[in-house]
Amino acid sequence: MEKTKLTLRIEKPIIESAKDYAQLHQTTLSRLVAEFLRSLKTSGETSHSPILESLSGILPADVSLEEHRAYLEDKYGR
Repeated sequence: MEKTKLTLRIEKPIIESAKDYAQLHQTTLSRLVAEFLRSLKTSGETSHSPILESLSGILPADVSLEEHRAYLEDKYGR
């Protein structure tokens, strides 16, 4: 696939943090941006953010929302 250059204006601290993240994960900033843009669905389908996708499945399927709320109330005293 043909690649083209893209210029973005982003705050310097964000860029520096993203570069550090890319280095830590042995990738490039260009690849991170490309993967993020690729993850956005434009075909009209409902899209979930990468953060939401990473959190999906943390709560076991056999636990109800009410049970989870009760657990949190016990744990945090709300």
